[in-house]
Amino acid sequence: MARISFNRLFLFAWLLTLLQVSISLARPPGIRNGPSEVEARKVNKVTVCKTTTTTKSTPPVVRAAAAKRAKPTPLVWRPGGWNAPLVGKLKVENTSVTEPIESTETVSLITTVIPSSGTVIILPTPTEEPTNTGFIPPFRATSGAGYITSQPIITSPIPSPTSLIEPTETPPPDGPTPPEPTNTMAGPNVFSRPVSTDPPPSQISRKKDHPAPRIGITSTGAPIGTNKFYGNFFLGNQTSPAYLHPYSISWARGQGASGTWGLAISHVEPFQRVYGKPDATTGAASYFINPVGIHSVCISANELGPGTVLTTENHTDSSVQVSLRQAAQGPAVIQFPLVQGSAFITAIFNGGQPLIQTGIYFKTVTRPTRDVKSGVTKYKLHMEDGNVWLVYAYHTRGDGLNLQVVNNGLAMSTGPFYGILQIAKDPGNGAEQVLDQACGVYPTGVTLEGKVNGQLGEYKMKFGKSGMAYATGVAMYALPHHLSSFDNTTRGKVVQGARLNTTTKGVANLVVADEWRMLEEDVPSALGFLPWVDGVGSVSEISAEVKEYVRNVAIQEVSQDMLQQSDQNSMYFSGKALAKFAGIILALHDIIGDEALAFTALNQLKLAFARFAENQQQFPLVYESGWGGVVSSATYVTGNSGADFGNSYYNDHHFHYGYFIYTAAVIGHLDPSWIPENKPWVNMLVRDIANPSTQDQYFPVWRCFDWYHGHSWAHGLFDTLDGKDQESSSEDTMASYALKMWGDVVGDADLAARGSLMLAVQARSLNAYYLYSSTNDVQPANFIGNKVAGILFENKVDHTTYFGSNIEYIQGIHMLPLLPHTPLIRKPEFVREEWEVYFSGGKIESVTGGWRGILMGNYATIDPRGAFEFFSGGEEGEFDPGWLDGGASLTWYLVYSAALGGL
Repeated sequence: MARISFNRLFLFAWLLTLLQVSISLARPPGIRNGPSEVEARKVNKVTVCKTTTTTKSTPPVVRAAAAKRAKPTPLVWRPGGWNAPLVGKLKVENTSVTEPIESTETVSLITTVIPSSGTVIILPTPTEEPTNTGFIPPFRATSGAGYITSQPIITSPIPSPTSLIEPTETPPPDGPTPPEPTNTMAGPNVFSRPVSTDPPPSQISRKKDHPAPRIGITSTGAPIGTNKFYGNFFLGNQTSPAYLHPYSISWARGQGASGTWGLAISHVEPFQRVYGKPDATTGAASYFINPVGIHSVCISANELGPGTVLTTENHTDSSVQVSLRQAAQGPAVIQFPLVQGSAFITAIFNGGQPLIQTGIYFKTVTRPTRDVKSGVTKYKLHMEDGNVWLVYAYHTRGDGLNLQVVNNGLAMSTGPFYGILQIAKDPGNGAEQVLDQACGVYPTGVTLEGKVNGQLGEYKMKFGKSGMAYATGVAMYALPHHLSSFDNTTRGKVVQGARLNTTTKGVANLVVADEWRMLEEDVPSALGFLPWVDGVGSVSEISAEVKEYVRNVAIQEVSQDMLQQSDQNSMYFSGKALAKFAGIILALHDIIGDEALAFTALNQLKLAFARFAENQQQFPLVYESGWGGVVSSATYVTGNSGADFGNSYYNDHHFHYGYFIYTAAVIGHLDPSWIPENKPWVNMLVRDIANPSTQDQYFPVWRCFDWYHGHSWAHGLFDTLDGKDQESSSEDTMASYALKMWGDVVGDADLAARGSLMLAVQARSLNAYYLYSSTNDVQPANFIGNKVAGILFENKVDHTTYFGSNIEYIQGIHMLPLLPHTPLIRKPEFVREEWEVYFSGGKIESVTGGWRGILMGNYATIDPRGAFEFFSGGEEGEFDPGWLDGGASLTWYLVYSAALGGL
C-alpha cells in the first residue's frame, strides 16, 4: 500500500513539474511572480492555453519585420495531455488581416486568458538573437564636420612693445555720467522681457541662405534653435538620434534591427555602456559611451514606407514636433511632440494604422482585462531582454487600439486609429501604477519663469500639456541637479524608486507635476569685476609694494599693439585678445589706482573694439535669416565649414561672443558714455546666444544654454551620432558671467539676474556632470578619477580634447579664462584634488607654453601666495613670458593671486 502511494505521489510531482515548465514559458527573464505565474499557481486552477497557427497577410511595409522566423510551437500542457485539444471557453484575439495577401508567413502564437489580469500572447522563442547591443559610434568619424583640431589658445609670440605708453588722458573729476538705464529693477519674471526687438545694426549685412540646408523644416520665418537636442532631425540624413533623457529617439528610415519607417525608441542600461582603457596613473576609464541603434520599441504606421518624409515643426528651446508623412506635401500620418525629459514618447494618429515594432523581440504581449482609464487601452510588452514597456492608447474617436501580434518583432492595429499612443519603459518599483494614472496626458513644451532677490534665486519649468482632460500632472524625468534643487512641494511629487538611467547625466527620477520649482541659495548677484573671495566679496586692496610691482608689468603689457593682436581671422581669438587687454586696464583702474594710465590705454582698446563694432574685421559678421542668427562670414568666403571653430555653423557662439560681451562690459564700466553708441551691437551678440523671449523675432530663444541640462551646448549645425557636445565648461561660465556684468553695466537688471542665475545653476550642474570631486555620485565610479569630463556629449563622455590628449590640455580647457567667478564654479576642494592627482610633486614642471600659466592661475584658488610667487618669477625674479597664453595677461594673474592671498 505504501509502495502504491509513493508511485502516485511521484507521478503527481512529475506532472506538476511539467506543468510548471509550461507555465514558465509565459514568464520573461527577470520578471518574478508575473501575472501568468501567480494565476497558474492557484490551487485546482489550470491555465487554459490555445496555440493558434495563422496564415497572416503581410503588407509590403511590414514584410521585412515579418521575416523574423520562429521556432516550432513549444509543448503546452493542457487537461488531457501535451498539446491536447483545448477544453473550456476562451476569448481569442482577432488574427485576421483584411489587406490583400502578397506573401504568407506561418507563425505560432500562444494566447492565454487570465481572468483577473487579461489576455497574454506568448511568442515562440526567436531563432535570431535579439538585437539589444546596438553599435558604438566611431570616434570623430566626421573630422571635417565641426571637429576642430587647433588649440584654443594664442600660441604665436607676443612682440615686445617698441615704446611704453605714456599717460595722456585726464580722467573726469567725478567720472562720466552714465546713460539712463532702461531696466534698473528685475521684474517678477526675469525671462519675460526681451533684450531688444530691434533688427541687427545696419552695418551687419544680410543673407537669406546658409550653407547648412533646412532639411524637412516646414516652419517659415521664425528663428530655429541650432544647438538643441533635436538638431539631428534636420541634419545629415535625419537618422542620428535625438537624446531626450532618459530615452533617445531616432528615425530608422527602414533600416536597422526593426526595419521600421517610424521612430525607434531606445533606453540604455548602465551594463550596456562601453568603457575606454583605464589610465595607468589614475585607473580611470578614458571614456564611456552608450551604444546606439538599439530599437527597443518603435512607433510606426502601416501607411509609411520607402517614400516616407520626416519634417519638424514648432521648434522651441526645449521641444519640437516631428511628423512622418507619406509624401513631402502630404498630411502627417503620425506627429510626435518631443519634450526633454518626457516619461512617455507620445504619437498622435489621425486615422493611420499603428504598428508597434521592436528589434529586441516581444516575449509576451499582455492586454489587461480592465482599462486603466476610460477610453485608454493598455498593452504590456515583456521583451526578450527582460525589460518591460507599457503602451497606452487614448482614442478620441472611432474604435480603441486593438493590436494583433504578427510575430516577435511586430504588432499591428486591426484598423485605423484616432488619438494618442504613448510608450514608456517600466522602471519597476511600483511605477507602473503611477504611469497608469499619468497616461493620456503629454507635455507640449516648457515655459520658464524665474526671479532673483540677492543671493536667493528660483526658476520654474511650467509644462504645457495636452491630451485627456484628467486632473493629473505631467510625467517627466528630472536629472540629478534638478532633484538637488527642488523645493519641498516639487520634491513631494517625485515618485520614489521610479528611476531610469540616462546616457551621460546619471540617473533620472520620475516626477508627476505640472511644474518644477528649483531654488538656488548662492546666486552671485553681488559679484563684480574684481577678484572674489567667498564670504568676503570683491577684493580690491593689495599692498603698495605689490601695486608698484604690478604697475610696472601692466605698463609693458598695455603698451603692446592692441590693434595688431586683435586683428585675427577668428572671432574667438580676436575676442580673447580684447578681453586680455580689458582685464589689464580694469586692474590698472580699479586695483592699482592709476586712472590716467588706464584711460589712456582704454582709448586704444576702444579703437580695437571699434573694428568689430563697425564690422570691419577680416571676416565680417552677417545676419542670416535661414536659421536666424549672426555668424562669421568665414565659411561663406572660404567654403570651409570648420573655419573659426565652425562659427558660421553656430559652433561655440557663447565662447566667441562671450569674450566680446565681457570686454564691452569693462569698457562701459570705465566709460558709461561709450555705451549708447555700442549697445545695439553688443546686445546683438547677447541676443544671438541668450535671447530669453519669443518676442524677439530675429534670434531663437536660448541658442546655447540648455535649462534642462543646466549648461550650454557648443555644437551647432553638424550631424553626429553622439548628439550635442561641449568641451570647455569654464568658457561656458565665462559667457554667463559676461552676460551678468553687461546687464549690470547697462542697467538691464533682468539680464544681470539671468546671468547670475545661470552661474548658480552651472555651479550645481557642472559639479555633477563635468567636474568630479571624490564625492561625485552621478557619473560612473570608474570614470570620476579623471576629475574632469574632457568633452561631454549627450551620449558619451571622452576624457580628451579636440586638439590633443596632453593632460594639461584636457584639464586646462576647463580652467580658462581665469575670472572673478572661477572659484564659485571650481570649488577649492575640487581644485585641490585635481592638483594632487595631476600636477603636484613637481609634475607641473613638465608643462610648457601657455598651459603652464593657465594651470598656475587655477592654482591660485587653493594657494594664491604660491601662485603669486610663480607669476612674479620666484626667488630669481624672472618669469618666462612663454608661459602666458596670448589671451591672458601677467597683470591679471598677479592682481588676482595677490588679492586672494592678501598680499
